[in-house]
Amino acid sequence: MITYLLIIALPKARAQVAFLSAAVFVLLGYVPLNEVLPAIDWNVILMIRGMMGLVPLFIESGMPARLADLIIWKMPDVKWAIIVLAVLAAGISAFVDNVATVLMIAPVAITVSKKLRISPVPAVVSIAIASNLEGAATMVGDTTSIMLGGHAGMDFLDFFWFEGRPGLFFVVQLGMLFAIQVMLYLFRDYDQEIIGGPLTKVQDYVPTLLIAAVIILLSAASFFPDKPPLTNGMICIIFMVIGIIRDMAKKKDLSLAWSLIKGRDAFTLVLLASLFIVIKGVSNAGIIDQASFLISGFAGDNVFLAYSIILWASVFFSAFIDNIPYVATMLPVVGVMASRLGMEPHLLYFGLICGATLGGNISPIGASANITALGLLRNEDIEVSAGSFMRISVPFTLAAVISAYFAVWYLWGSGF
Repeated sequence: MITYLLIIALPKARAQVAFLSAAVFVLLGYVPLNEVLPAIDWNVILMIRGMMGLVPLFIESGMPARLADLIIWKMPDVKWAIIVLAVLAAGISAFVDNVATVLMIAPVAITVSKKLRISPVPAVVSIAIASNLEGAATMVGDTTSIMLGGHAGMDFLDFFWFEGRPGLFFVVQLGMLFAIQVMLYLFRDYDQEIIGGPLTKVQDYVPTLLIAAVIILLSAASFFPDKPPLTNGMICIIFMVIGIIRDMAKKKDLSLAWSLIKGRDAFTLVLLASLFIVIKGVSNAGIIDQASFLISGFAGDNVFLAYSIILWASVFFSAFIDNIPYVATMLPVVGVMASRLGMEPHLLYFGLICGATLGGNISPIGASANITALGLLRNEDIEVSAGSFMRISVPFTLAAVISAYFAVWYLWGSGF
């Protein structure tokens, strides 16, 4: 609790706070030394490092500026430019990791904001939370969905149509529709007319092709459940290395490699790696296990109450802790609850996934995509307070969760 309060209160020192907290967990023995490195999700770390190496090349090529020009030309006002970028990120995130999606789309949003001389915070935050939302739409969109598919024996198509009823994909799209209405209200004052200028000329198409190749390979890799654990991260790293080597050869400047590799991305990487260790310590201490059994005890024999507690408790816990260990702990608990209630577990599974995936949107540190988005803004010398983030994320999340809450119950629970 102290860690999270300090992270919220000291946005410029988030990485240092998380690192010191991780060190305390290790020193107190909650995370043994032999568990420190395994506790870190190196796949996510490598993905962020690889994409943050490609992003400067992508920006320098002029492609984000050209995409920004096209968006500016097509949109009637700033409000719709922000919403279209968020929807674009959401569509990609249903099939590509949320962090990778943010790293692809956020540079375009930042460029649009610079051209329109407005703050990029609303657009970048909207992109991050829209990406998290759509991660629950398909079996390959988020780690929690992959875990559900493996635990419940579901395949890719079951997320679209399951046992004769619409699946999670359509529930999430309903949530997105309500979230768009919230964005229309939140950004109602962003009604500045957009006047398009000349289209920026793209100087180099190779960085765009490299990022497109990353998207294609990440999408393809998601269909292989038994792939090596670092597959996605290595894809991003390999294409970053290709891009840097080509850029050095093109400009005949060896110093470019160091300038692209160092940057200020260490802040984001240290913050994320440290939080993985903190969550491992919390899990080892038994807090997540105790919370899951408390939920089970409160529900009793009431199916609707069990469903409601699981979904809303998942929203709450995922706002502060990584949803992956939480979902891993809760999936077997939910199965036991369903068996005790004499019902199929799908209703409770879907409530768990909706709550845990969407709940990560509430706080700046509730999801890796949020941390990544704030890291990109920090690279622009923009610090985002918890309050500024939550003014957008909380109403967005509540609209999506409430609509999903009723939709899942209508589709899967109305017979109880």
